[in-house]
Amino acid sequence: MERWKPHVTVAAVLEREGRFLLVEEMTETGIRFNQPAGHLEPGESLLDAVVRETFEESSWHIVPDYLLGVYQWYQPDNQRTWLRFAFTGKLLTEVSGHELDTGIVAAHWLTLDEVVALSIQHRSPLVMACIRDYLAGVRLPLEALHDID
Repeated sequence: MERWKPHVTVAAVLEREGRFLLVEEMTETGIRFNQPAGHLEPGESLLDAVVRETFEESSWHIVPDYLLGVYQWYQPDNQRTWLRFAFTGKLLTEVSGHELDTGIVAAHWLTLDEVVALSIQHRSPLVMACIRDYLAGVRLPLEALHDID
């Protein structure tokens, strides 16, 4: 019997001048939009993961400053459970010419109206859930996270 385990991911909810950073990515179900996000890798901290994933998918270096929330979503079509740790942070620099991660078509800065208009193409309902919490001012201290050696 296969052992059940959730897919642990991180995501960065980043806003600049009223626009949100979303990545356009090729998936098995076609083009989808998501925050820069990805799986936690073995031995990696959540903070290191969100910094890495954001750079790989958008070419932006960031410094996380808050945990936005922890989101659990059961995806019925493939019977997977996703556990997303979403962060917000400060943009540092964008590296022009950086090759984006495999499957990433482009990174876009979109207004809230544009994000909502693309909702049929969101990678998951987590995209809007995170943006709603961000806009509501949810911010949890990073001190709530503990890496135990």
